[in-house]
Amino acid sequence: MIILPAIDLLDGQAVRLKQGVEKSKKVYSENPLQMALHWRSQGASMLHVVNLDGAFGRSHKNVRVIRQIVDVLDIPVQLGGGIKTLDEARQWLDLGIARVIFGTIALTHPEIVAAALAQCGAGKIVIGLDGRHNKVAIRGWQEQTGTDVLELARRMRDLGAERVIYTDVQRDGELIGPDIESTAELARLSGMTVIASGGFSQIEHFEQLAAMNNPLIEGAIVGTALYEGTISLPDLISRFQPPAIANQRPDPSRAGE
Repeated sequence: MIILPAIDLLDGQAVRLKQGVEKSKKVYSENPLQMALHWRSQGASMLHVVNLDGAFGRSHKNVRVIRQIVDVLDIPVQLGGGIKTLDEARQWLDLGIARVIFGTIALTHPEIVAAALAQCGAGKIVIGLDGRHNKVAIRGWQEQTGTDVLELARRMRDLGAERVIYTDVQRDGELIGPDIESTAELARLSGMTVIASGGFSQIEHFEQLAAMNNPLIEGAIVGTALYEGTISLPDLISRFQPPAIANQRPDPSRAGE
């Protein structure tokens, strides 16, 4: 199971939000590059970066800091937040991003996802499935839809997508634990590779996820708990991440391959 530290960017700062609400932001670092290097030094083999400004409709913010992170780090970076077109996805991949995440567009414009899968390959495209009461939330979690998370996952699978990030919006940033059962069910019923996200705060949460023993559950994204110091990244990696992954040192020039 891969442990992915999260860096959420808002106005050039590394922050955390509660349930995606912008006004709830808590700034953890005014230097996101330094934070990225910190997680790398603690053993991270991949980073999960979210351009929150992009998710809130301000797509041009944070480009400079994201470029810096990609240029300096020797590990892959996956990026989400307001990626709405094929051109945007390709621009990020050309910049060195390893995987781009489509969220809202997966529901509103699936043809864009289909084109990205065809042109960029399934390995570089991730579907962000954000759910509230098992219904998809879009536009930075500000709009609730009536579409089932599993239904959208199956639509994306039928287009050729292979990997999803599943986030329970109500749990994100709250340190109350992830929705393990729904995560496992999504993997089982969709047949897609799933990365779990939202609410991880204790070692027990990772133990519960690992206990599912489902090879389709690829990893877990953790944010607030790391920033608050309730759990340690080196400890998580030593307990749950295979050494072959933890010890890899990818060539940064090949991070987008």
